[in-house]
Amino acid sequence: MQFKTLAFLSILSILFFTGCSSEDKKTAQESQNSHESSIQSSKKEIKLSTIDNKNITIIKENEKIIIKEYPNKIVLLNFFATWCPPCKAEIPNLIDLQNKYSKDFVVIAVLLEQGKTNEEIASFASDFKINYPVTNSKSNFDLSNSIGPIKSIPTMFMIDKDSNIFQKYVGIVPVEMMEMDINKVLKK
Repeated sequence: MQFKTLAFLSILSILFFTGCSSEDKKTAQESQNSHESSIQSSKKEIKLSTIDNKNITIIKENEKIIIKEYPNKIVLLNFFATWCPPCKAEIPNLIDLQNKYSKDFVVIAVLLEQGKTNEEIASFASDFKINYPVTNSKSNFDLSNSIGPIKSIPTMFMIDKDSNIFQKYVGIVPVEMMEMDINKVLKK
């Protein structure tokens, strides 16, 4: 009995403290190519497209990350991939946070995979009952490089109401930790 408990806790801690390396599935190379093109264009404004064909405009201004469509909200940018087990494991927690704090908080999922259609990602979002915006565009990699670069997934950035990065999370994060951070930002 103790062996099973120890084995379970060991596996759980491994999943908790690790994420999927973006080296898997050639994401790193795609990200590097995108980074080179973003340097050439030197734009501070990045437009992401959601799977339901809406736009999210993100402006990186010095250390600030301004999300035009969500002023005065705490934003959690969730960089993920559909093939990543830890990314899938955290979705129920993100759904719960989105429901619980919908007045002041929004999750934006930023897909770091190329070659996925909006229909494929919409099916994935439906299967997991995702209730927050999911972006699927080449600009996702520009954003990843602009505020990262993102080297493993899941990686999340909590942005406070003043457009500052309040917290960066790498790997699976306990929902209690994210909730504590949301409450800290709300009390500011």
